[in-house]
Amino acid sequence: MRDDEPMKTEDGNKPRTAVDEPLNGSDGRQQEEQRDRKNASAERAEEMVPRAEMDRLEAERDQLLDRLARLQADFDNYRKREARERTEYRDYALVNAIEQFLPVLDNFQLALRSQGTADQLRSGVDLIVRQMEEILRALGVQPVPTSESRFDPRMHEAIEMVDRDDLPDQQVMEEVRRGYTLRDRLLRPALVRVANNPKQKSA
Repeated sequence: MRDDEPMKTEDGNKPRTAVDEPLNGSDGRQQEEQRDRKNASAERAEEMVPRAEMDRLEAERDQLLDRLARLQADFDNYRKREARERTEYRDYALVNAIEQFLPVLDNFQLALRSQGTADQLRSGVDLIVRQMEEILRALGVQPVPTSESRFDPRMHEAIEMVDRDDLPDQQVMEEVRRGYTLRDRLLRPALVRVANNPKQKSA
């Protein structure tokens, strides 16, 4: 065997030297501790990421729940305020109407205490009726037209059909009770008698 030829063991492998031996003692323990610290740091970092995300989501949830609670409280307050204002407006409108009718009631009471003649009493009642009609017009109440009007089932209620050859068929011939509208709303229909002309129907 030559001197420069490396020695081999019986199995043909190069013999292990001190350099090839694994690190023992304090150096090996230090490397293992460093690896353990790195692994632990990595695990803590992995745990911190989901926890931070969880904290953020929980904070966002709390904010949304707080906003929802405040919106619900605001809506409840709005409903109560709107109902209160609606009631106050209705009461105000009712008071306004009542105040306008009080003078009419006063005039009726004066008429009842009057010692005048029947004609004077009738004249006084006629003035009171005109006063009441003025108040109704001021409130937007209008009488349903009936004079020489054609019967309209939307505005009139017929209580009788009377055969008349001298009037157009379905014409209102008499108003029994006046009807009224409030702007475009029918308060009550007019009770009327309606002409029935058989000649116009046969023609």
